[in-house]
Amino acid sequence: MMPAEHAAWWPVEHAGAALAALAHAGKRGQSPGPTALADASPFLGAPAPWVARDRAALGRWLDTAGRALHLELEPLRPGYQELPLALDRAGPKLLGAEVDGEPRLLLYLRRRGATACLLGRDGQVREVALRELYATLRAGVDPAAEARVEALLDRARLTPERRARARDTMLDEALAAHVVEAGWSLALPPSAPFLSQLREAGLVRRGVALVVCQVAAQALALLAWWLIGKGALEGRLEPGWLVAWALLLATLVPLRSLSSWWQGSAALELSVLLKRRLLAGALELEPEETRHQGAGQLLGRVIESEALEALVTTGGLASVLGLVEVLVAGGVLAGGPGGAPAAGLFAAWIGVLALASWRYSRRLRDWTTTRLAMTHDLVERMVGHRTRLAQEPRETWHVEEDAQLSGYLRRSAALDRVAIALSAAPGAWLVLGLLSLAPAFIAGQTPGATLALGVGGVLLAHGALARLAGGVGALLAAEVAWAQAGELFRAGARTERPGRAALLAASAEDSASTPYDPSPTHGADAPTRATRGALVEARDLCFRYPGRREPVLRGVGVRIDHGDRLLLEGPSGGGKSTLGALLTGLRAPDTGLLLLGGLDRHTLGRHGWRRRVVGAPQFHENHVLSATFAFNLLMGRGWPARPDDLELASEVCVELGLGALLERMPAGLSQMVGETGWQLSHGERSRLFIARALLQDADLIVLDESFAALDPITLERALRCVLARARTLVVVAHP
Repeated sequence: MMPAEHAAWWPVEHAGAALAALAHAGKRGQSPGPTALADASPFLGAPAPWVARDRAALGRWLDTAGRALHLELEPLRPGYQELPLALDRAGPKLLGAEVDGEPRLLLYLRRRGATACLLGRDGQVREVALRELYATLRAGVDPAAEARVEALLDRARLTPERRARARDTMLDEALAAHVVEAGWSLALPPSAPFLSQLREAGLVRRGVALVVCQVAAQALALLAWWLIGKGALEGRLEPGWLVAWALLLATLVPLRSLSSWWQGSAALELSVLLKRRLLAGALELEPEETRHQGAGQLLGRVIESEALEALVTTGGLASVLGLVEVLVAGGVLAGGPGGAPAAGLFAAWIGVLALASWRYSRRLRDWTTTRLAMTHDLVERMVGHRTRLAQEPRETWHVEEDAQLSGYLRRSAALDRVAIALSAAPGAWLVLGLLSLAPAFIAGQTPGATLALGVGGVLLAHGALARLAGGVGALLAAEVAWAQAGELFRAGARTERPGRAALLAASAEDSASTPYDPSPTHGADAPTRATRGALVEARDLCFRYPGRREPVLRGVGVRIDHGDRLLLEGPSGGGKSTLGALLTGLRAPDTGLLLLGGLDRHTLGRHGWRRRVVGAPQFHENHVLSATFAFNLLMGRGWPARPDDLELASEVCVELGLGALLERMPAGLSQMVGETGWQLSHGERSRLFIARALLQDADLIVLDESFAALDPITLERALRCVLARARTLVVVAHP
């Protein structure tokens, strides 16, 4: 294990400076130096003492600090045996361990052979043996098992080197099921500039290498044509020329393989980045941005998002490589036997390809619009099938569908005609290109090597046009898909960077989440919930839905103290749910003042607000995802779940009357539920939503019509559970 006096250790009280230094080193790939460390510390400051000694609270504080630096921190919790693989993954990491009973931090940059590069407090990079680092992070996972292994090794009397290897092997087997709380990994968030994400993933560097590899392969192919032409057409076909030609062709094999491998890996990385960005955008959309869309339109957006991801990854790389090949082929044709006329003919044919691409784009846009409209109508008819049975004569059902199908077939035929012309353009060029070389062949005055090089240029131009046509076709389809998925991509760029006040609020949040306890864990200086005044204060709140003339809320004021239990009643459409959405941060008021713990939403940040105030929206605005029952319960608390989280989830379910449901499920909490799994009743879903809110351990819980689907006995049982577990509660209900 690493000694306590090692210079790579950072005190947890310096977590802000450590995070800033690690972010700086990760972006620049070098040591930040003492100056950068000194500049970072005042901005982020230090976590409060009671936060620094609580790993969960420290994780929340670091999450807020990471967002202030526009970084994303993901908990690093690998299995005991998976720790080396987890550290090898790309990106710097903030590791945590206890040394002599005190929490400490390690700033992991990268691996170098059998050593790990760690960033020290002085800004210098230090190397530590990986075996020491693994032992430090794994220490204390299961002290009893470690003691048993050590006792067994003492009796074996092995040499120090063999003892270390045997100890590692035995512990790997004995503790394979244990999880190591290693720390946090750093990465750019999905909202970061996409070019920065590409650079961080190494795609820019890989793209340059791919282009260089492609140009080198083309140069070797042209040189092979020149050699075979010089030997065959000039009457000097000697064994040496054949050997050189064979060597050139053999060299092309690894270059082509390397190019294909780079292209595939780059496409995979780009696909991952796009998927993250689109998913983040879907989660960032406000309810009003999707409320006007039906299920069919939302399904169409999902389909087009998948198409955008696939088409950009394939068409983008193919277009870039095709463009490189076009430029090389144009230069070869200009310097070949055809000269400027051949190059001009090639340029004109590229113009023909561009015209065909423009027509293809127009036809594709019309065809996609028709297809998405049919998808929307089909889904809406499936959802409203019973209404259609009652209100629409069966003999008229086919009229609208026939008209839609006729329009779809016409647009499909028009699209197919342009697509055939686009795919035939490279083959037509091959004929024209070879005809452009006919005068040089007929004259017989051009050297054979030059003629062979000209033929190679024509073939290279044919391959370039074929690649470019396929890539452009995919990009045009991606451009059409962008009309549907672009909103998700742009929404994924929405971000907020909390300031220092948000970090102080995060410390206060964790101090208020537990009762006062003057112990070394919390400290006598930690403020308690009783000394913080009102939890929520609102004055003169006004909110108007887009497209409505009158506000649904006007001049609303409310004060909610810690420990309050409030019942919010009113007629339908009176603004109860809207006020609940304002309290939970799902919507922002148009005017007025809304404070949480004395701080507004801008100061706390969206994530900080929603972590402290949790709601269970109405049934139609809440969801059961196609995943395990445990995931649906704990998705707001943290995933993957720890054993104590699963135990707590089971206790809450029993208190809410869901114990019988868990007993009926073959896999218990691990049972798949949702659309493709175990189906839940209306009341079971309502109690699942209540449990999900309670398990997030928030300061304030807002339940909107959460008890409406429950019978009186179940309602009384669920209400007792909520009153016992919620710190502060607001229940929205009809009179």
